Amino acid sequence: MKTTTTVTKNQVLTLEIIDLSYEGLGVAKVDGYSLFVSNALPEEKVEAVVTKVGRKYGFAKTLKIIKKSPYRVENFEQKYVQTGIAPLIHLAYPQQLQFKQQQVINNLSKQGLDSGLVQEIIGADEQFHYRNKAQIPVRTVAGQATTGFFRSRSHDLVALDDYLIQDPQIDTLINQIRDLCREIGLKGYDELHNRGEIRHIMVRRAYFTGEMMVVLVVTSKKTKLLPQLLQQLAQKPEITSLYVNVNSKKTNVILGSRFELVAGQEYITDQILGHQFRISPQSFYQVNPVQTQKLYQLALEAAQLQGDELVVDAYCGIGTIGICLANQAREVVGIEVVEAAVHDAQTNAAINNVHNARFIQGKTETVLAQWAQEKQAVDVLIVDPPRKGLDASLIASIRALKPQRIVYISCNPATLARDLQLLEADYQAQKVTPVDMFPLTKHVESVIALERK
Repeated sequence: MKTTTTVTKNQVLTLEIIDLSYEGLGVAKVDGYSLFVSNALPEEKVEAVVTKVGRKYGFAKTLKIIKKSPYRVENFEQKYVQTGIAPLIHLAYPQQLQFKQQQVINNLSKQGLDSGLVQEIIGADEQFHYRNKAQIPVRTVAGQATTGFFRSRSHDLVALDDYLIQDPQIDTLINQIRDLCREIGLKGYDELHNRGEIRHIMVRRAYFTGEMMVVLVVTSKKTKLLPQLLQQLAQKPEITSLYVNVNSKKTNVILGSRFELVAGQEYITDQILGHQFRISPQSFYQVNPVQTQKLYQLALEAAQLQGDELVVDAYCGIGTIGICLANQAREVVGIEVVEAAVHDAQTNAAINNVHNARFIQGKTETVLAQWAQEKQAVDVLIVDPPRKGLDASLIASIRALKPQRIVYISCNPATLARDLQLLEADYQAQKVTPVDMFPLTKHVESVIALERK
């Protein structure tokens, strides 16, 4: 595609950084042409090399900082920016929070919505080592199994021992498994030729109980040396649950469809707001346990339950939100498309002695469309959709169901603003509260309370 700029790949330029993109890249202009620059902050002047040129915009990499931002953090290793693990690590944390809050404000403003509804963002007490889950690729480098993370926009592995944002005990266990693979002679996966033995190591650690789950993603269960690794891992007292997952396909998808329990329990158990939750290998479970408590407390407050409401928890996963608020409602109905998650939700309701919650397997869009046709009554609707936001058909069903109140938990400010604009004819947003669930990254969640007009 023909470009409309004189900027060329590999060109070295001196650039003035005027803004941060939603991905946390510095924004510079060259005769009106936008360049997105890694490791660059607003008000900085940098020397950068152009790495990619597109028709409307390009990318560049900082070589030297000529003028520094007063908010630049310098005591970090470049690999955390290069891999995308911590793209905002070079920005002081108060300014990270400002950046994320501004993302929410900007997206609402673009849709003509009242950005004055945006409350002060709720920051995290811990900016490092907060993640309770890791999915780490294993590759063969210099003849031995190596773990790390991919360089941004590539599948080039950067070897790591400390992943910076993961629970340190997860990092320790990953390194131990890597070292065992080396001792035994197990090879990492070769994407190009679809060969090798160990593809990924997935580890979860329950924050409040300390229980750990390991899932080894392998190309074949018939690998001769695999039993040696499994035998040694099964003897580790810190591993509560040990699985093998087989993925023999040439694909970027991490997990295959087959899980086999090798040792220990089928699940690990953690807590949210005093409730216990069983977590299976495929369970969706928020990865920042401390911030999750704050997020869910905001959702409960936004629901304004009096005790006589029918609450629908859409995209309910393993039932965490619905179970946490069930004692404040007459009935909770959770809707979830994944069968295993529905089973987990039912189990979680039972172990928490929650008797007024039931869970339906199905697509939220389909179930609520049927409810709308049947004119079923819903008092409060809680939606926690994926990044793509709410489907247009679901918004139509919501407008037909006419719940008095909606609690929208968003992980994408752009789709949030789009959906609020589509609901604006019938619902008034009361307030929008951003929550930093993922420090050092570009991501921000928000809790929104909407009241029927």
